[in-house]
Order: sequence, then structure tokens, then C-alpha cells
Amino acid sequence: MKHIYTGKTKDVYEREDGNYLLKFKDDVTGENGVFDPGANTVGLTMEGAGRAGLRLTKHFFEVLKEKEIPTHYIDADIEAATMTVQPAAVFGNGLEVICRYRAVGSFLRRYGLYAQEGQPLDAFVEVTLKDDERQDPPISEDALAMLDILSHEEYKELKGLTRKIANTVKDELAKKDIDLYDIKFEFGRGKDGQILLIDEISGGNMRAYKQGEYIEPLQLEKIMLEM
Repeated sequence: MKHIYTGKTKDVYEREDGNYLLKFKDDVTGENGVFDPGANTVGLTMEGAGRAGLRLTKHFFEVLKEKEIPTHYIDADIEAATMTVQPAAVFGNGLEVICRYRAVGSFLRRYGLYAQEGQPLDAFVEVTLKDDERQDPPISEDALAMLDILSHEEYKELKGLTRKIANTVKDELAKKDIDLYDIKFEFGRGKDGQILLIDEISGGNMRAYKQGEYIEPLQLEKIMLEM
């Protein structure tokens, strides 16, 4: 296999058949040793986080597959902490799309003049550029179109898919009496130009709470997948 990319939480390899292999690592994003799904730096290493993230990702991607929601997922090998996916081209140098149900994290830091901590939000969709140097700045639909990153039509599709996927995850968590506060996704274009959900869906890219208490990524996987 050909090594393509070394990321914060996973490495990417190209397979001989043209598909890609994602190798999950035990690193999670955050700052000063505190986990934060919206951070653009590796904040800490949690033993077992890679496999835990992959188990949960596999669970959610297979739920989405049943609902015929387009993703890049093909299959996963939990023991090896790898996931096989179809190729997809990112938008520009990469976008992150956040769906927010509660005012926490960077939303609260930016809009704290008007928002109260934990205030309910109506599946608010926010797009940011993957740009570490500029602290992943938020970007509007018009700017995305003007900069030729995403057309208005693609933005509407992206926003609709984000809410559909986030609501699916929210419903799955609710089965275990867990509340989803926010979740971060990445998307790309498949070979036929179709917009696909890519990357992962794990505790490392969401904030989830149970009875008002934050659930760490490893604990979330245990609660969700316990028999």
C-alpha cells in the first residue's frame, strides 16, 4: 500500500484496488490535555481510542447504509483498527461541517454575548475551512460559492445531508438516553460527483451528555455498543 497522508487522528493509505485504507490512531483533538472535537490540534492520546472510534464509526456507517445515505464506507477491521473506503475528493483543502443542538464549545465562545451555555439550537449547521494556520475559520454559503469551493446547489445538499445524518446519530444515541450536543462531519465528492460522508463518526468528533454529564469518547463507545 502507498502512504498518502498522516493526519491528526488517522493515517491514509492507497490500496492496489484503488480504494483507500484509514488507520485509526489513539490521538484525539483538544488543547492542554482536554478533549475538544472542534480543536485543530492533537490534545491528548487515549489508549484504545482508535479501535473505540472505529467500532462506533462502523456502527453508525452501517446504520446510514441501511437508510441509503451516501458515505465512503466499505468495511472495517476492528482488530487492525483500519477502515476501507472508496476514494472521494474533498472540497478545496477540506471542510468541516458541524451540526449543533446546544450552545457549547466554539459556538458559545463566539456568540456568548447572545447565547447561554447549553441553550437549545435547532440543528444549526456551520461550515469551517480546514486551515490550522487560521484556526479553521467559519465560512458562509456565499463565500464558499464565490471562492469556487462549493456551489449554492452543493451547499444546500451538504446542509440537508448534515442534518439528516446528525439526526440519525442523535436518534441512535437517544436509544441509550444520551443527548447529542454537537457533531462534526467531513464530506467529499465520489467518483461520480455525488456528495459522500467521509472520515468517521465517533466519540472523538461529537459532544454527548447523559443526565447532564459529559461522556468521554471511550465511555461513549462502551455505552452505545454494550450488549
